Amino acid sequence: MSAARNQKETVVTFKADASLLQALKNLPNRSEFIRTALLSALDSYCPLCHGSGVLTPNQKRHWDEFAARHPLRECHDCHEVHLVCSRSGA
Repeated sequence: MSAARNQKETVVTFKADASLLQALKNLPNRSEFIRTALLSALDSYCPLCHGSGVLTPNQKRHWDEFAARHPLRECHDCHEVHLVCSRSGA
C-alpha cells in the first residue's frame, strides 16, 4: 500500500451562506466537488498575495519594480494578459 493510502482522511468544516449551502446540497458528490475545487484553487493562487488579492506595501514596491521591466501583454491566441520578459522578446 502506498504512503498516501495509509494516511487517514480528516474532516474539514467551513461556514457557508444559505445560497452556497443550497447549491452544494444539489451536488451528487459534495465532498469530491469540494476537494477538486480546493485543489484547483490552490494550484492557481497568486504566489505574491497567496490568494488574498491584496499586496503588502513591501510586496507592492517589489511588484512595481518588477513590472517596470516586465510589461503586460495580451496573448494573441487566448487573449489572456500575461507578463513578458523583455530579455526573451516573447
